[in-house]
Amino acid sequence: MRVPVPARPAAVLAAPGPKRAALLAGPLTLALLAGCASAPAPPGTQVPEQTLLQTVQPGVTTMASVRAAFGPTTRVVFDSGRQVWVYQSPAPGGRFSEFVILFDPAGVVAKVRRRAPDPFDEK
Repeated sequence: MRVPVPARPAAVLAAPGPKRAALLAGPLTLALLAGCASAPAPPGTQVPEQTLLQTVQPGVTTMASVRAAFGPTTRVVFDSGRQVWVYQSPAPGGRFSEFVILFDPAGVVAKVRRRAPDPFDEK
């Protein structure tokens, strides 16, 4: 069964003037706002750097203890069984440094690395 489509909206969009501008402004505004919105960070992502440095020790700390202490965060799992977890620490100027943790296939911290905020990244 075919449902007739009214010709009026197409005619309004084709015609110049305030009606067309009003019809286009709403969706355009929503699209722009959606592009500016960012999803909230996963729980546990933001942790003070000093706490991370004191808690995470290569060769000692396990995946389970990191998750228990700081919660879930962004992670990458490799075919080799290794995993990389990334936590953020507040830094001056409203920026964040990254604390990257590499776990071996047994789930023990193999290496840690701190990445300072990019000095050229304008906030």
